[in-house]
Order: sequence, then C-alpha cells, then structure tokens
Amino acid sequence: MSKVFETLDKIRPAYDWTYKIVLFICKILLIGDILITSYAVAGRLIGKWVPIFQDPSWSEEVVLTFMSYMAVLSAALAIRRGAHIRMTSFDKYLPEIVIKILDLAADIAVFILGIVMTYVGWRYATTLGGRGFYVSMPWLSRFWMYFPVPLAGVAMIVFEIEAIYSHIKRLVLKETKEVEA
Repeated sequence: MSKVFETLDKIRPAYDWTYKIVLFICKILLIGDILITSYAVAGRLIGKWVPIFQDPSWSEEVVLTFMSYMAVLSAALAIRRGAHIRMTSFDKYLPEIVIKILDLAADIAVFILGIVMTYVGWRYATTLGGRGFYVSMPWLSRFWMYFPVPLAGVAMIVFEIEAIYSHIKRLVLKETKEVEA
C-alpha cells in the first residue's frame, strides 16, 4: 500500500506550483490595489491644483474587484497551509483517530463547498455578470466581478484534494505526525 502513496506523492510539485501561481496572483492584485488606491487618494487630495493627479472614475470599482479576488483566493491558500479557522478546544479530550476522521470530514465538506462555489459562481458570472457592465468602464463586463468565486472554488478543490489525500494517507499508514504540505 505504501507504493501507491509513493506514486501519488509524485504529484506534489503540481500542488506546489498551483499554490505559487495563486500566491503570485494575490501579490500582483495587492500591488495593483495599493498603487490604484494611492493614485486615487492623491488625485482627490491634490487633483484640484495639479491636473495630472485626477482621481480616475474607475479606481473604486477596480480596487473592489481586486479585493474580491484576493479575499477568496487567499482563503484557498489558507486551505493549503492548514491556516483556516478550526475548532480545536476538544482535540485534547478526543482519541487521535476521531480527530483524524473529523479533520477528513471537515475537508470533505470544504471540498463540496468548492464544488458549489465553482458551479454556482460560474452560473452567476456567465448569466448575471455577463449581462451587466461596470459603471465607470462600460466596455468591461461585470463577469470579472463575479469570476473570483468560481476561480477560488477551483483552487479550493485542488487544495482540498491534496488535504483529503494527506488525511487518507495518515489514516491508512497510521501516521501520528502531520504530513507536511
């Protein structure tokens, strides 16, 4: 049985690359948020006197869109690191096998949430988002405002597959130490 896990462990670099790509996207979005917000604030403060610093009409909508991407994608990153919110107050009173099974059940529930986010989010993005446009950018579809939800759903599914695999590996091989992500 350990040969099966050794073979499946070879996929780990794909999860590492996915994590790095999502993290890179979050960093770029954060930099964009900071730059656009700084320019908008400068435009509001000194735009009256310096014509080059005018607050662009699109700044607020773009910043909010970037923030929605960062919020849901960083939640997916937290899944990979195991940094999501978790209740551990009873862990010291429960047998280790029960904790492992509860961890697996929680990750299966989050996996299902990822599927729902992908399916429902995609439907919203393509229907509701596809019908509207940004107020300040009438050429840009609101699809991009709704797209973070299915995108994060896919990232959650990928990272939950890895987490569920790790739980199953711990249960089958009866490991007591947490497998590193």
